[in-house]
Amino acid sequence: MDTPDFAHTDQAAKNRREKSVTLVRFAWDRGITGAELLAMTDELRRRLAREAGAHPPRTMETWNHVAALLDEKTEWARNHPDHPAAVRAHPDEKIMWVKPPVRSWFE
Repeated sequence: MDTPDFAHTDQAAKNRREKSVTLVRFAWDRGITGAELLAMTDELRRRLAREAGAHPPRTMETWNHVAALLDEKTEWARNHPDHPAAVRAHPDEKIMWVKPPVRSWFE
């Protein structure tokens, strides 16, 4: 019987889940949405992962999972606004990761 490579083991799946949760917590606390995360450049996502204390994911599969979890958390927070976990710890740091659109000075 062939032994599966590490990427397809239960331990690898557990590691991916833990990394995803770490990334979700970091992004959530800063008010980053799933769409904003996916719109970031690869380099910016790698920097975000390192800042979160995680090794940057090698594939978009993990980032897509993180984005989906962020969307789930946003929906949950909308339905539980009084829960302590619905409060973002560092929303003022979002600007470090997601730049607001440039507005014309004619507006």
